[in-house]
Amino acid sequence: MTIFESTDIAAIRNVALVGASATGKTTLTEALLLRAGAIKTAGSVERGSTVSDHDALEKRVQHSLNTAVVNCLHDDVRIQLLDTPGALEFVGQSLPALEAVETAAIVISATSGVDSTAQRMMTHAADRKLDRMIIVNRIDVPGADCAAVLAQIREVFGRECLPLNLPAAGGTRVVDCFFNREGETDFSSPEAAHQALVEQVVEVDSEFVDRYLNQGDVEATELHAPLEQALREGHLIPVCFVSAKSGAGVPELLDIITKLLPNPTEGNPPDFLDGTGEDAKLVHASPDPALHVLAQVFKITVDPYVGKMGVLRVHQGTITRDTQLYVGDARKCFKVGHLFRLQGGEHVEIARALPGDICAIAKVDALHFDAVLHDAAEDSHIHLKPLAFPVPVHGIAIQPKRHGDEQRLWELVQRSVDEDPCLRIEQVAATRETVVNGLGELHLRMLLERLRDVHKFEVETRPPRTAYRETITAKAEGHHRHKKQTGGAGQFGEVFLRVEPLPRGAGIEFADIVKGGAIPGQFMQAVEKGVREALAAGAIAGYPVEDIRVTVHDGKSHSVDSKDIAFATAARKATWVAIMEARPIVLEPIVDVEILAPASAMGDITGDLASRRGQVNGTEAQLGGAMIVRGQAPAAELIAYATRLNAMTSGEGHYTIAFSHYEPAPASVQNTLRKEHNPVEVE
Repeated sequence: MTIFESTDIAAIRNVALVGASATGKTTLTEALLLRAGAIKTAGSVERGSTVSDHDALEKRVQHSLNTAVVNCLHDDVRIQLLDTPGALEFVGQSLPALEAVETAAIVISATSGVDSTAQRMMTHAADRKLDRMIIVNRIDVPGADCAAVLAQIREVFGRECLPLNLPAAGGTRVVDCFFNREGETDFSSPEAAHQALVEQVVEVDSEFVDRYLNQGDVEATELHAPLEQALREGHLIPVCFVSAKSGAGVPELLDIITKLLPNPTEGNPPDFLDGTGEDAKLVHASPDPALHVLAQVFKITVDPYVGKMGVLRVHQGTITRDTQLYVGDARKCFKVGHLFRLQGGEHVEIARALPGDICAIAKVDALHFDAVLHDAAEDSHIHLKPLAFPVPVHGIAIQPKRHGDEQRLWELVQRSVDEDPCLRIEQVAATRETVVNGLGELHLRMLLERLRDVHKFEVETRPPRTAYRETITAKAEGHHRHKKQTGGAGQFGEVFLRVEPLPRGAGIEFADIVKGGAIPGQFMQAVEKGVREALAAGAIAGYPVEDIRVTVHDGKSHSVDSKDIAFATAARKATWVAIMEARPIVLEPIVDVEILAPASAMGDITGDLASRRGQVNGTEAQLGGAMIVRGQAPAAELIAYATRLNAMTSGEGHYTIAFSHYEPAPASVQNTLRKEHNPVEVE
C-alpha cells in the first residue's frame, strides 16, 4: 500500500459511497482504485478478492457487511473512500460513515433507478449537511435507460439534480458537461447540460448572476467558489454516469472528485455539541492542524489479532504517536501507541494524522462508537449530534449449547454489539432469557454465522418469549402461617395482608400498617422481601405481577423461633393466596408501530395489521411514493413480522416499534398461558 503523506489539507477528498445492495459500490471502489494505480488488478466480489470485502464472512456471502476505508492518489490528491454495505439491516455500519466525510455519493443502478435506500441515505446526508452527489452505475447493462433514470432522480430528489456528464455510444463512454459543451451523447446534449449547470451554480452569487446576464456565459474554471457554495447549500446535487465493470466514466469520476468536490476546509463542518439537553451549545471544529485535537470514532472493530480498534476522523488538530488523548469525559488519558491508515483489511502505520484524515488507533479498550477524542480538559463534554438509527426490533433468544458457557456467549455477542450500534443484547428478567435484537433476519443470521465460523461457538436459538405481566382486578385477603420444627430451634412467622389493584402503569406499592408489634420491626424487611419475591414469580402464568398494592396489617411472631426466613416465606405464600383470590389476569404488552413502505402495499399492510389484532391510527405520504402507517398492535403478534413485511413489500418496507402500555390479554391467550404454567403450591 502506497502511503501519501502531505501537510496540505486541501489535497484530501473524503467520499462515502452509499446506496442499496447490488448497485455496484464495491465494484466501483475497485475500479477507482485500479484507475488511480492503487491496485494492479481489479478484484471481484464473486471471487472474494476485492479490497473492501476483506472479511471472511463477506467473501462467503458475497456482499458487504461492514464499512471499508480505502485510499488512492489522483493528480496529487488523496481520495479516502468509504465503501458501505447497502442492506437495510447493516445501516448501523453505513450511517456512521457519513460522519467522516464531506461528500455522500449515493450510488443508483441504471437498471433499477431510485430505490427506498437511496432516498433514506439522501435524507440522512441532507440532515448532516453534507455535500451530495448521485452516481448512476451500470450504464452499459442491457435494459439500462439512463434518460429515464435521470428524469426519475430529478422528480424524486428535485430539479437541483443536474448531470455533470452524460453517457455516450450506448454507455461505453461519457462526455463531460461542466468544462465542455461539445460532443454527441445518448440523450440531451453537453451544451444544454452545461448551460443548466452554470445557471444553477451562479444563482448563489449575485456577482456571477450579473456577469451571466450581461455576458451570456461564465467560464466553468471561474466557478470554483460558487460551486462549493452550491454544493454546501444543497443548491446543486451533481449526477455522474459510470460503468464500474467496463470502466466507462471512471477516469471522469476521479477528475470530478479531485477538481469539483470539497476538501476538508470547504465542506460544512459537523455539528458538535458542548453539553447536553437544552443547555447544549453548538461547536464547530476548525480544520486547523495547530489547534487542540477533536476527532470522532465512527467505527469500532474487534480483531482477534489486533484487538479493539477505533476508526476515526480527525476534525481539528494533529494526532501523532505518543499524543495524549482523552475519550469523552474520561478523566484518565491514554497515549497513542500506533496510528494506522487503512486499505481495506490492511493496516499501515503512519506518523501523524491531520484534519480530514481518516485513520485508526488500536489496543485502547476505552474506545467506543461515537466517542470524541480530545487533548484538552475543556472539551470533555463535547459530542456529535446523535445519529437517528432505526430501532432494532427483530429479536431472538440465544443460549450456548454447552452449559456453563453463558459468560463466554455474552462476551462474544458484546463484541458485535460494540461494532454495530444497531445490535442490542439484554438479559430479560421477566422471561429469564438472553435476547439479541437486530434490524432483521439477515442481520441476526450474520451474527450467528460469525459466532459459528469465526469464534467456533455453537448456540441454540428460539423466538423470544413475550414479556407478559400479571395483575389483579379485585381486593382480597391473604394469610399464611409458616411453622417448622426440626428438633432444635424452629421457624415461625405468620402474616396477614391485603391486596388491591392500582391504575395501569402504577407499579407496585408496599404498605406496613401493623400495630402493636404483632410483627416486630426487625422482620418487616423480610416480609417485604417475601412479598416482592411472590410478585416477581407471578401466580397464574409465571410473569411478574404489577399495578398492585400490598398492605400488611397483622401477624404473629415467636420470641425464639421467629426468623427472617420464616417471615419471608409466610409473606410470599400469603401474597400468592391473596392474588389467587383477587381475580388475577394476564396483561400483554402493546407497542406503537410505524411502518414505512411503498404506497402500493398499503392495503396489504393495513389488512395484515388488523389480522394481528392491531389498529391503524394514521397514515402519512412521503417522498417518492412511499407511505408511513402508524398504529398499535400486541407485541406477541409482531414476532417475526419483518419476514412478513418483506414479503408484502418486496423488501422495500421497514418498521420500528416502541413500547406503549399493557392491557388485558384476550381470553384465549389467558387460557393458553395458564395451561402452560404450573403454579407454586402453598404448603
